[in-house]
Amino acid sequence: MPDVACLNGQFSSLAQARVSVNDRGFMFGDGVYEVVRTYGGIPFGLDHHLDRLERSLKEVRISPTWTRNGLISWVEQAVARADYADAKIYMQVTRGVAPRDHVFPKVPPTTLITVTEIHPLPDGLRENGAALITTPDIRWGRCDIKSLNLLPNVMARQAALEAGAFEAIFIEHGTGNVREGAGSNVFAVIDGTVVTPDLGPHLLAGITRAHLLEVANSLGLPTAERTLNADDLYAADEVFLTGTTIDVVAAVQIDGRAVGKGVPGPVTRQLAAAFPPG
Repeated sequence: MPDVACLNGQFSSLAQARVSVNDRGFMFGDGVYEVVRTYGGIPFGLDHHLDRLERSLKEVRISPTWTRNGLISWVEQAVARADYADAKIYMQVTRGVAPRDHVFPKVPPTTLITVTEIHPLPDGLRENGAALITTPDIRWGRCDIKSLNLLPNVMARQAALEAGAFEAIFIEHGTGNVREGAGSNVFAVIDGTVVTPDLGPHLLAGITRAHLLEVANSLGLPTAERTLNADDLYAADEVFLTGTTIDVVAAVQIDGRAVGKGVPGPVTRQLAAAFPPG
């Protein structure tokens, strides 16, 4: 079962795919992306991911040359060619290939789709929970756009690794408000309510985030989207992360402080049991 690439509608193995060094995604990070996962070979939430991709493209003023149905066809073909039961579908659209200049060129965009196998999270992580760190949010002001510009996220995730943690949580300078993880959304369980930071330009509207809120509501759990600060996380009964490639992961320690009883809590376990979605 090979890793598959689809570059502007042309299929190949991932190892054979080639993009120009003059592509603006390489030169400027001038593009947007989406990550979708499959369960049993079926993409989860594909329409929601495509809605978000189209919104990101509109916000950065990239006009794709494909139709939505055409893109779906490429995705379906790539998934079928790879034939992984649990796969990661990566979709990236850049402004295209042109001599290096900051202004928008009049060229067709570059569209890349890759399908690779998703590997299980480290042994014991789901059962025992994860350690997190907090880090100042040094990202740009439009985190609601799923941009290729991920250097702050890369640096934050590396800092987490070096601290022996699974994820880094961005905290806004000055206010102490919680934003999101380097590659995840963050939730806290406070007095029985499942709380997550409210949407806006400061964080991404996660597809798994939205699904989990629906699941919580269906289970009769109270939910709230509102401001959280670092002290709220430290004092919460439970904290957990959501994301396309991780589903739900409990946090049992933040900045060296135990969360709740230091083990995954009952609400987190209840919500995690809803994955994979039926």
